[in-house]
Amino acid sequence: MTDESSFIYRFEPGTRPGAPPLLLLHGTGGDENDLLQLGAMISPGSAMLSPRGRVLEHGMPRFFRRLAEGVFDEQDVRKRALELGAFVEDARRRHSIAAPVAVGFSNGANIAAALLLMKPDALAGAVLLRAMVPLSDPPKARLDGKPVLILSGQADPIVPASNAARLSAMLADAGAKVTLRTLPTGHQLTQADVSLARDWITSVDAQVA
Repeated sequence: MTDESSFIYRFEPGTRPGAPPLLLLHGTGGDENDLLQLGAMISPGSAMLSPRGRVLEHGMPRFFRRLAEGVFDEQDVRKRALELGAFVEDARRRHSIAAPVAVGFSNGANIAAALLLMKPDALAGAVLLRAMVPLSDPPKARLDGKPVLILSGQADPIVPASNAARLSAMLADAGAKVTLRTLPTGHQLTQADVSLARDWITSVDAQVA
């Protein structure tokens, strides 16, 4: 297990009572500052917990190792997901926040999906932006209606829409309440992602607050 001090991170206290806390998880090459603006746009007033990935790939932070593009070191995925879950538990105690909704992009979305499958109690739900199936043989998770939004890109050269559909089915089979939307875009985020994520968080506020 790990402790909170093992992650470099940013914490922004919440300013709106009842707003769900967010766990912001950046993509490859990002850091703890990358998604703060996105978090503020999709859920104004939420507390925001934003760690930096601890794996370096050619100097770029990530949340787990990969063997090639789209080919994950699944043993490392499992290890890093549990470490992230322990970090979230420690941070919740330190900052007195409820279980957060993960908001992850690309590599960050993949580790968020792995965390849902490995340690479901760590999260209240998730917004997965350009996510892939993180584990070919995941543990039998019980997600018990946790809300999950998956936004994929129809022209994404990294994540085929079919892979996002497989992830959606995997999480739904584990009991999550999954909303999958495929947008007419590539791997990059668009204003449509922001709008859809904001509307979705508003719609599930009562479930995750």
